[in-house]
Amino acid sequence: MGDYIFSLDIGTRNVVGILAEMEDDTYKVIDYEIVEHPDRAMYDGQIHDIEKVSKVVNMVKESLEERNQIILEYVSIAAAGRALKTQKVFVENEIDSTKAIDKSMINSLELHGIQMAQKELENTCNDLESKYYCVGYTIMNYYLDEGPISNLKGHKGNRIGAEVLATFLPHIVVDSLYTVIHNVGLEVTSLTLEPIAAINIAIPPKFRLLNLALVDVGAGTSDIAITQGGTITSYAMVSFAGDKITEALSNAFLLDFVAAEKVKIGLNSKEKHRFNDIVGIEYELTTDEIISRVDEVINELSAKVADKIVEYNGRPTSAVFCIGGGSQVPRFRECLAERLQIPKERVVVRGTETLENLKFLCEELKGPEYITPLGIGYTSHKDREQDFLKVSVNGKPIRLFNSKELSVSDALILIGFNARRLIAKKGKAITIEVNGKQKVISGDYGEPAKIRVNGKTASLDTKLKDDDSITIQEAIPGNDVVARLNEIVNDCEKILFNNKEVNLIKSITVNGETTNRDYVLGDMDKINIERIKNIRELLEINNTKYDENRIFVNNVLVNEDYILKKNDIVEIRSNEVEKEIINSTNVMEINVNGEVVKLECGDKKPIFVEIFNHINFDIKKPNGILALKLNGERANYTDILKNGDVVEIYWR
Repeated sequence: MGDYIFSLDIGTRNVVGILAEMEDDTYKVIDYEIVEHPDRAMYDGQIHDIEKVSKVVNMVKESLEERNQIILEYVSIAAAGRALKTQKVFVENEIDSTKAIDKSMINSLELHGIQMAQKELENTCNDLESKYYCVGYTIMNYYLDEGPISNLKGHKGNRIGAEVLATFLPHIVVDSLYTVIHNVGLEVTSLTLEPIAAINIAIPPKFRLLNLALVDVGAGTSDIAITQGGTITSYAMVSFAGDKITEALSNAFLLDFVAAEKVKIGLNSKEKHRFNDIVGIEYELTTDEIISRVDEVINELSAKVADKIVEYNGRPTSAVFCIGGGSQVPRFRECLAERLQIPKERVVVRGTETLENLKFLCEELKGPEYITPLGIGYTSHKDREQDFLKVSVNGKPIRLFNSKELSVSDALILIGFNARRLIAKKGKAITIEVNGKQKVISGDYGEPAKIRVNGKTASLDTKLKDDDSITIQEAIPGNDVVARLNEIVNDCEKILFNNKEVNLIKSITVNGETTNRDYVLGDMDKINIERIKNIRELLEINNTKYDENRIFVNNVLVNEDYILKKNDIVEIRSNEVEKEIINSTNVMEINVNGEVVKLECGDKKPIFVEIFNHINFDIKKPNGILALKLNGERANYTDILKNGDVVEIYWR
């Protein structure tokens, strides 16, 4: 594409695309294309229907490409002043007094100022949920060692300072613009604010010593920029513009919006107007007769603009330059002058024919409505050294306006990356009912997203530098749960009965029916488990007769009515066995948790569980998962002990 400058003005009424080039100080327009929105896809300067606006932008792009036999890849755009926020700050940096001030030092100072402005805006903004994007800034004054100076470059000193006027828009406004541009296969290389673009081309720096106002009356918004003392001192916006006049004409004469718009456009160029209303009545009226019917709305527009100028300037400006299609409506300029109490000669319309250093290599664009479209491309060239970070996300290059300390999250917002794709979804869970109580069995956890910057592990907060490469590996969802009935059984209370682990389950049904323990549970299954309550039921379930046997629980003699508890150790001993245990005198030494424990075992071979009778370790009060080790290996309750064994018992 060479050095061509492609700019788009995505307005409320139409989209203007301009192809230009800069030759020395002259801005040369090579070609342009203007396409109206087929219906109202934009209101008050904001995109409401992204798909419809994208189609119109694509028509503009393709027309310019076809006529000029080029492929357009990059574009400069501007955002309207709707929801505009401005913040003025003073910033200072200490510098090395032995070194001449260079551009990098000035850039650092300006960036510091923008970041400070954004921080102050977010601290004072009532809408805490809004995130603001810096779309442009103006350096009102530079300072060297506390004294004002017009240009810092090349000087030396101890401190440099700047008064920075930064302009911000909510992310939603900027994001919708970027989405449209991405939809048509373009990359944004320059983003500014419409009043900044307009003033850069309409009011040269030599005029800015005067206290002037530039008013851009568009379709949905009236944007304002004010100059004084050689700089731009403030920006403002009124959400009342040309569409209000069109709507007033529509109501006054019973016209549809398109017909009313045609009447409004003709008011500046014709004295007599002929049109039919929606029921077929024909009108033939003079401009004055038509204006008299909407004079109230014109007065309201001029009053709102004038009040905003006074609010931001502190007093009326010396003169007002009007641009935008709405500024051509008769009586607007006179009303504005009256409201500001300045001579009407000082409120003038500034059209393209008044611009300096502008040349058309095609048919000329005439009128004040084309100042902003021309200014967008002009500003992009003027600020071509404006800091942009060029980074890539999964190989796709993007540019970020370097208005603050940018992070990975800023890049993902810009490309419209869905944040949900960063979070691993758990697999599908099921809810079951066990003895009347609901229990949720969760699916597996997935793998979270992996973010890397230049190959190194990063996060959404990782700060970005120019040419950083961001890679995002999206989160992997977890597997759905597959739970079987035996897993519920295994979760039930257990005891040790005659050296064997036993569940305290008398019977179990699923949805009222007995089923196999491998049954795969479904959502909302109802499981009923009847518990073994006492020794009597335990013996009946296990077909064990005890007659003259003796029942011991945790080495204590009990009867058959003993209520069983989790982890009880139950033994059925005959009288003879009990006598042998009592009369036994043989002793075995075991190392338990670093201490020697002596077991009187007689002729019987002791098992692991018997250790609990000789140590102070209460297994009835769980404090985690019980860990049992014998000679460094996992142990079972029924493992046979030998003299000199090393035992470890602990909660984990």
